[in-house]
Amino acid sequence: MLVDRYGRTATDLRVSLTDRCNLRCTYCMPAEGLDWLPTPEMLTGDEVVRLVRVAVERLGVRQVRFTGGEPLLRRGLVDIVAQCAQLTPRPQLALTTNAVGLARMAPALAAAGLNRVNGSLDTLDQQQFEAISRRRRLSDVLDGLAAAAAAGLVPVKINAVLMRGINDDEAPRLLRWALDRGYQMRFIEQMPLDPQHGWRREEMVTAEEILASLRTEYDLTPVGADERGSAPAETWLVDGGPARVGVIGSVTRPFCGACDRTRLTADGQVRTCLFARDESDLRTPLRSGATDADLADRWRVAMAGKLPGHGIDDPGFLQPARPMSAIGG
Repeated sequence: MLVDRYGRTATDLRVSLTDRCNLRCTYCMPAEGLDWLPTPEMLTGDEVVRLVRVAVERLGVRQVRFTGGEPLLRRGLVDIVAQCAQLTPRPQLALTTNAVGLARMAPALAAAGLNRVNGSLDTLDQQQFEAISRRRRLSDVLDGLAAAAAAGLVPVKINAVLMRGINDDEAPRLLRWALDRGYQMRFIEQMPLDPQHGWRREEMVTAEEILASLRTEYDLTPVGADERGSAPAETWLVDGGPARVGVIGSVTRPFCGACDRTRLTADGQVRTCLFARDESDLRTPLRSGATDADLADRWRVAMAGKLPGHGIDDPGFLQPARPMSAIGG
């Protein structure tokens, strides 16, 4: 098992398949993009599957989420999903995506064994979408989410980041839109993971502000902490249920004490936290002939050094050198 010094066990693996993206969201990437990882540094499809197999068979991982960048841009994605679905014990497989291109790929991903999808959507307004993402792709995103639901990749969860003075008035509208389609809406506090290092806490829309906005139109009843478990989102019943809405208050309402995640970057580095400043290399030993047992031992050592929390409130907090697109969401 992947157990850290504080008794937390990592059973959820986030696997970044690429640092590339076809959007340029203002809180994630500059307009001109970033310097992408060179192809030789990226894990091959077989290497990704092998490391996932080590995590599942030797380290107790039970859930695998493929992320990016934008994972739909990864060549061989369907085959990677299919091979991971054949592992024993069979892990739950999920995908976090901006949904551009999902309309085309959802049926194949479902057939390969993907269980569900999280899509990113910060606004329903075409002009606002273009301003945030710097791309005219809103209709593609909406079509992709609908295709995921039609393919049985449910529940379709929608992640939205609210930004002050930009889309912070859209929470009730986004929730109504999601409820009408049977999607599960989740609002996420903006985190200090932008490459420009321009994040300012005072400019962030907080979980409390998000809830206050939702309560102008909905009655929200909190779901018990025992039901939440290690999930990042706090959940509320909407107008008595059964529909729900989630809020991920990573900054103001951290959930580090229950964290059950470990991360693998597209270039084969283990990260114990989104905000970690250190990484542990698995790519080099993997390519140098390490056995599965060796790789598992290295992964355990990495997890043993996991810190008790992300430290955003610490006076000496520093953003990680890598932005979100290179770490994997």
